[in-house]
Amino acid sequence: MKLDPTSLRYMSADEFRVLTAIEVGSRNHDIVPETLIAELSRLRGGGINKYISDLIKRKLIASESSSKYVGYKLVYSGYDHLALKTLSRRGSVVSVGNQIGVGKESDIFVIAGEDEQQAVLKLHRLGRQSFRNVKQKRDYFRPNQSPSWMYMSRLSAMKEFAFMKVLHEHGFPVPTPIDQNRHCVVMELIDAFPLRQIDHIAEPGRLYSELMDLIVRLAKHGLIHGDFNEFNILVRENGSPVLIDFPQMVSTSHLNAEFYFNRDVDCIRTFFKRRFAYESVLYPKFALNGDKEFDLDVKAAASGFSRKDQANLDKFMQEQELQRDDEDPSDEEIVYSDSENDSDQNDDQDEANEPDSDGDYIIEQDRLGNSIRRKREV
Repeated sequence: MKLDPTSLRYMSADEFRVLTAIEVGSRNHDIVPETLIAELSRLRGGGINKYISDLIKRKLIASESSSKYVGYKLVYSGYDHLALKTLSRRGSVVSVGNQIGVGKESDIFVIAGEDEQQAVLKLHRLGRQSFRNVKQKRDYFRPNQSPSWMYMSRLSAMKEFAFMKVLHEHGFPVPTPIDQNRHCVVMELIDAFPLRQIDHIAEPGRLYSELMDLIVRLAKHGLIHGDFNEFNILVRENGSPVLIDFPQMVSTSHLNAEFYFNRDVDCIRTFFKRRFAYESVLYPKFALNGDKEFDLDVKAAASGFSRKDQANLDKFMQEQELQRDDEDPSDEEIVYSDSENDSDQNDDQDEANEPDSDGDYIIEQDRLGNSIRRKREV
């Protein structure tokens, strides 16, 4: 979805108080009533109606009604503004540039901080898929319902930042983590290409060995990536790999650790055979009682991402997977700044960022206001 931070400059402190009040109220209410917004924001008088109206015009919140009352809910653009406001105050984000990637559960932008160095802003958007498939929930109070998209997106960002930080501290080839707030993660901008965009490698066996060694090294440190594939591996000009995207990372003590480990290995083997016609009889196998050097999973939990957070996120991700199994997997595709079939890595940047005009796809919006690129039904 489009990220437009322009209105941040013109929003008043009271408008942010109202926006924050709706965020807080959303923890226990699917639709936040105006009386609760007034109570949480501590704004008196009729001014609150004007603030709510302005926020609706800016498409930061949405109005909904039930049989009991009319209320308001936060949409992703509003959540973006709250996170950007905090990151801006910290100096982590002072300007937002082009969008360089979009997936089913994240949007990625180039940004700059106070030091004027370019970095990457990743906005986690869990629920972008699932909310399109479930009935609208309009209950006033929801103590036993599934966690909200805001909560799960924040957990996903917390997890990614926590694991990226411990991996970086222990010398793994990952981007340098810079900051995190709500569903946003700021990290180093890596000068590299996604493995999926590379059609030829001079020494595929060398890269294959490095990636398999990386899978084993992670396991020896108590971690399994869980989504180790060509989409989440960057390759520098010198041929060295960089690992990205950590929300699905699990501990080697996880109940399904062997399954995730073997899936990571199989993803690399399958890709190298298909893309580079390279196949090796040598590949690692999961060993629960192998030589374990560190417990980075424990260290990541100590950094603020608790076991309870992990359990909640795992449950939500499993629900997401079940819902995707009910859909045609070809219905939606992840869109990147460069076309998957484009082997020319020196294409003009502006052309790479232009929207796809392929007539086989249509753009639609879900109930959260997110733009979804879907395959046109025949």
